[in-house]
Amino acid sequence: MSKTKRLQTIDGESLMSLPLTPLNFVVDTLLSQGLHILAGSPKVGKSWLALWLSVMVAKGEPVWGMSVKQGTTLYLCLEDSVLRIQNRLFEITEDAPSSVHFCTECALIGQGLEEQVETFLTAHPDTVLVIIDTLQMVRPARDATYANDYRDLSVLKRIADTHGIAILLIHHLRKESADDVFNRISGTTAISGAVDSSFTLVEERRGSGRAKLSCIGRDIKYRELTLERNGENVWELVSDSRTQPELLEGQIVVLLSAFMSSRTTFIGTPTELSERIDPVGVERMSPKKVSRQILQNLDALRKIGISAVVRRSNGRRLIELQRAESDDTQGVPAVDPVDPAGALCSDLRAISEYGE
Repeated sequence: MSKTKRLQTIDGESLMSLPLTPLNFVVDTLLSQGLHILAGSPKVGKSWLALWLSVMVAKGEPVWGMSVKQGTTLYLCLEDSVLRIQNRLFEITEDAPSSVHFCTECALIGQGLEEQVETFLTAHPDTVLVIIDTLQMVRPARDATYANDYRDLSVLKRIADTHGIAILLIHHLRKESADDVFNRISGTTAISGAVDSSFTLVEERRGSGRAKLSCIGRDIKYRELTLERNGENVWELVSDSRTQPELLEGQIVVLLSAFMSSRTTFIGTPTELSERIDPVGVERMSPKKVSRQILQNLDALRKIGISAVVRRSNGRRLIELQRAESDDTQGVPAVDPVDPAGALCSDLRAISEYGE
C-alpha cells in the first residue's frame, strides 16, 4: 500500500495574520501575473495590439496611461512571418529594444511547448510577459471538450504561476451575438474558467477602427476601454469606464500616514483602528478591510516609516503600529506625513510601489 502524502493546510487564524505579497502587475490595474485571454473577431486588430503591448512592456513605457513592469517579453507570432513582423514594427515604433523577442514557430502543448518556454525563461529570468498568438496554433488536434480545454490551459497557467509572469493568449470570438460578450469566446466555458482574466476586443462596426475592450478577471475590476486605431495601427485610448483610480493600496497608506503623524504607537483592534482613521465611514474602511490592506501594504508603509504587525492577544486580534521616531523602530526611515486631501487627488504610486 503506497503512502499518501499528507495535505498541507493552514488554519484560518494564521492565514488572516499572514503578511500577503501583492500580485505583480505587468500593466498596472489591468494585466497581472497569471494566465489571460484576449479574444476578438478575425482581422479586428488583435495581433497589432499584441505586438504593441510586447514592445511597450519591453521598453517600460506606459500602456494607455498605466505604468508597466519593464522586462523581457516573448511574442509567439505563430500566424505571421518574420518579414510581416518587421514591417509592423516599423509602423508602431521607431525603436524596438533587444528585450522583446519574436518567434514564428514552436511546439504544441504537451509536445514540447512547455519545455521551450521554460528554457526561454531560464535564459531570460527577467521575463514578465509571454504572448501566444494564437491559442489554437499551440493546441494539439483533438475534440473540443471541457476536459481538453481545461487541460491545455492549465498547463500554461502552471507556467505563469510558477514564474510569476503574465501569459496572454490571443483567441477568437464566435460570430453569433450574445448578451454577455464573454460568452462569445470560442471554445467551452473551461477556457474562461481556467484563465485569470478575459479581454474581448469588439469593433463598433467592421472597418471603423474604433473598438471596445471589455475586461473582467479575478484580480481586476470590470471595466470597458474605448480604443481607436490610429494611422500607425496603434490602438489609442479614447475613454475608460474606470473614471477615477480605485485607491486600494494607496488609501490605507494615506490614512495611516495622517493618523500616525501625531503619535508614535498605536495598539488596538481592527474595529478601534477603523473608527479612528475613518470615523464617519467616508472611506468605507471596515475592520476586515483595514487588516487586509495593512497586510498587503507592509512594504509601502515601511517606506514612509510605519511598521505594522497584526497579531492575537487574549483571544483578540490586535493591530500594532509604530512610527519611525519611536525608540522601538530605530533604523526605520523618518515619516514624511502625507496630506490625505492632496494625495487622494494625485497619483498614489509615489507612496506605494504596487498597483491595484
